[in-house]
Amino acid sequence: MNSLAQKIIDAHGGLETWRRYSSLAAHLKQGGALWRLKGHGGKLDETNVTVGLGEEWASHFPFGPEGKVTRFEPGVVSIRDSQDNVLETLTDPRSSFAGHTLETPWTEPQLAYFAGIAMWTYLNMPFLLAAPGVVTEQLEDWQENGETWQRLKVTFPSEIATHSTVQTLYVDKNGLLKRHDYDVEIAGNTPGAHYIGGYVEVQGLKFPTERRIFPRQPDGNSMSEPLVVSIDLSDIKLS
Repeated sequence: MNSLAQKIIDAHGGLETWRRYSSLAAHLKQGGALWRLKGHGGKLDETNVTVGLGEEWASHFPFGPEGKVTRFEPGVVSIRDSQDNVLETLTDPRSSFAGHTLETPWTEPQLAYFAGIAMWTYLNMPFLLAAPGVVTEQLEDWQENGETWQRLKVTFPSEIATHSTVQTLYVDKNGLLKRHDYDVEIAGNTPGAHYIGGYVEVQGLKFPTERRIFPRQPDGNSMSEPLVVSIDLSDIKLS
């Protein structure tokens, strides 16, 4: 494994500890301009998320005021009511975003897909760096806000559903995540700069609880507005 990738994984608690668990649950508060832009303002403002660790799946509950429940997997998304009756199913969900731009509205299953890939990626990072087929490469250091951050280019295999094939992690001298860049392929390859903080330790692993996502400019610098997405996590539990 790339030495920087190993440093980042170790800083977050190490693979041995992470592999003791198969799922993670947390309380989630979200804001930002994206949800209204996509036609779903308020639907995921406050909810609970559960993700698989390693195995790719995620679930949000409640999904909207009716108390719906989502289930995301790379090949299928389903939405159920509070009595576990299937309301909608979307197979091959990635292909449904063909031709989308940042402004294209999403259906509910498409929203569930995006929320699923996002939270699964975030909550499995940085341990995804050790997943089969993931390739890492250290880049030149980056200067921001008077700090020097190391950077790691991450290339994902096609089997992993995530924001984009190529992403970049920025870490501090201790190996903790500070920023995470990607282009949202299902929204017209919209470039994002995702800032990370508020670390807590849970059951031997370190997780950030504060995430703020802004547009990224061609030179790699972020814009100060608009706030595209805000994410605040609490009550994290591993099982």
